[in-house]
Amino acid sequence: MSTNTEDQTDDEKYRAPALSKGLDILELLASEADGRTQVDIAKQLGRTTSEIFRMLMVLRQRGYVELNDEDDRYHLTTKMFEVAHRHPPIRRLTSIAGDAMQRLADQVNQSMHLGIIHSGRVLVIAQVDCPDNNITAVRLGAHIPIFDTASGRVLAAWKDPGALEALFTETGREPVEKYESFVRDLPAVREKGYCESPSLTIAGVQNISVPVFDFSGKVTAAITIPFIHRLTGTTIATADECRDKLVALGADISRRLGAGAR
Repeated sequence: MSTNTEDQTDDEKYRAPALSKGLDILELLASEADGRTQVDIAKQLGRTTSEIFRMLMVLRQRGYVELNDEDDRYHLTTKMFEVAHRHPPIRRLTSIAGDAMQRLADQVNQSMHLGIIHSGRVLVIAQVDCPDNNITAVRLGAHIPIFDTASGRVLAAWKDPGALEALFTETGREPVEKYESFVRDLPAVREKGYCESPSLTIAGVQNISVPVFDFSGKVTAAITIPFIHRLTGTTIATADECRDKLVALGADISRRLGAGAR
């Protein structure tokens, strides 16, 4: 049985200070839409500006951050997002879902996106536009609080109690009203097999979201149509028509990922 002293010794033994500094910078900039100056980063992380400068130079050379010369602020590039998409499970998911989503978007004249849970938020990993001139879309790579989304409800509804508790530990339970509403919605979402609800962020949009299951039977992603009622266009599909086709699409992609094989 190890003692606390031995544990601390192991922690010290495997420390990688330079790596820790670089990861601290990336994690800080990931939550800063407007970027941060070198001085701001150093102050926020409790480091010296010279320490941060060396890390920033390496991250710039590797293409993970960029410097805006006009205001001396550092921003994340899209490289982390691109690297994540090289990961085989995500690459396979987007490869299978992408073309199918585009075909349905063209058919019903509605845009749609594919989301997964990442760091307690919904991360949009694929987005397709409909052929109409006017679209409602979610930015590729967007991180969205799960309590604000239909896709978050779908991604959470099939989790077992332990996994759900772990998710809420990561997301927090604030604001309380949104958390409680989110939890109340989960049984109905699971019973129906999809989530259909007014958008919590844009008036007039009806979100329709369905699960994508992997070979183990777990929900690995959610496909969502931010449905808008069209008055004109080459195709005017109703919300019910879109929902039925989206449910079928989710089932087909799940099958292609191996769902039901066990």
